[in-house]
Amino acid sequence: MSIAPKLQADWFNGTAAQYMLAKEQALYDQAVCDLFGFNAVQMGCLHVDLLRNSRIPNRFHAAESLTPMVVETACAPHLSCCDDFLPFADTSVDLLLLPHRLEFSERPHQTLREAARVMVPEGHLLISGFNPFSAWGVTAKLNKWLSKNNTYPWNGEFIGLARLKDWLALLGFEVVSVQKCCNVPPFEQTDWRKRCTFMDKMGERLVPSLGGIYFIVAKKRVVGMMPLKPIWKTSLLKSTLAVKRPKSNTSQSKPTQKTLNK
Repeated sequence: MSIAPKLQADWFNGTAAQYMLAKEQALYDQAVCDLFGFNAVQMGCLHVDLLRNSRIPNRFHAAESLTPMVVETACAPHLSCCDDFLPFADTSVDLLLLPHRLEFSERPHQTLREAARVMVPEGHLLISGFNPFSAWGVTAKLNKWLSKNNTYPWNGEFIGLARLKDWLALLGFEVVSVQKCCNVPPFEQTDWRKRCTFMDKMGERLVPSLGGIYFIVAKKRVVGMMPLKPIWKTSLLKSTLAVKRPKSNTSQSKPTQKTLNK
């Protein structure tokens, strides 16, 4: 679905969004620093540079539309494209980031299929999304029931973690790791958020499954691929130019004792 840049910018400037972005930035910084390749792409969420810690030489940021409000974000977009039809060649992207893209995609299945198409074998896909079974998910449901004008991000279709894992498995992705953060409810009041900071430590220890944001690192696996090792001991080609020395008959070349006596 198309997201109004004005509504999106207003929410990202709020207290809850800044709290969420700080948590997610730390997770992305830790993950991308150990992933290598030639091309990396961040789709959306350009209010933060999630590729800033990456050592991949070619890093690109894509936006859904190149409006002036989007261009003025922290990461200037290199291109404009939709998620379900990516303008990249097959097996050309080593690292793809989808921060909060599936919740607002009109066809999330197609978005993941496009990700599988453009990624190289053994490439990495990083996804962050809102957990519907958390205080953030409850807030989204209350906003849909009580408010006529749904605002970003509560107007998105939050996808459960188990459901998303099934989708990734069907497309040949192996889930390498899953982390959760943002146990504090999405308070816009700074005082309330500060009072509930203890919930982050308690949530990570006691109920980590109730974190408001999940962060997935997945790797694209290709069935049937096996590296071939050269056999150095045996020669694959036999030369026809080499002259083979015939075996000598020892009985004819060496005289016997009887012959000498004669």
